Amino acid sequence: MRTAIRWHVYPTPDALADALVDAIAHRARQRIAARGRYTIVLTGGSTPKGLYARLAGIDADWSKWTIYFGDERCVPSGHAERNDELARSLWLAHVPIPDDRIRPIPAELGPERAAEAYARELAGIGRFDTTLLGVGEDGHVASLFPGRSEGLGDDAPDAIGVRASPKPPPERVSLSARRLRESDEIVLLATGGTKREAIARLARLDPSIPASVVARGGADVWLDEEAAADIRSARELDRL
Repeated sequence: MRTAIRWHVYPTPDALADALVDAIAHRARQRIAARGRYTIVLTGGSTPKGLYARLAGIDADWSKWTIYFGDERCVPSGHAERNDELARSLWLAHVPIPDDRIRPIPAELGPERAAEAYARELAGIGRFDTTLLGVGEDGHVASLFPGRSEGLGDDAPDAIGVRASPKPPPERVSLSARRLRESDEIVLLATGGTKREAIARLARLDPSIPASVVARGGADVWLDEEAAADIRSARELDRL
């Protein structure tokens, strides 16, 4: 059970990606050995690109992996701006994972219809094994943004439609904070100096940012040194 924030700080984004790909591969092997399957929720944005490219090169029993997505942009299927297209181009198209093991959000249907469809997709799935989430400069995760209550409450549905997003495109679909927390491992990722303030707020568990709402109850936060610059040194992070 997750009970605290655990900090992992690396000198560069490449060093972070090297370590995290090994950690994910190890966890997948453990879960497949114990339960015969591994479920992972993917994130979008620029931060996971190096990780996804490295995952394409690991030795894995891909037939036992199932891929879900934490959020999606409401653009046509196959569009370059989609999170599932990013993962496919860098990773999923290069490994023998069965098509029915990749579960994209049908965001081309529009926010509300797609959210309803993905909620049905998740019904009965239970807890995820691993959830990957990039932390935005404003502390957002998935398509859950500061200053907006949608998707943050404990009674939120599994997936929500998002309109008038502060980041383009304006229409999106996101898993709720509650559903994202239904995971045995939450991995929050941030690299670069522009993430320093958000990470400092996460270290305080500032409830005004969605990253803190999702991390409530525990998470693993993976950072490069630039993103970690406004919090205590790597030697002291475990005492925060």
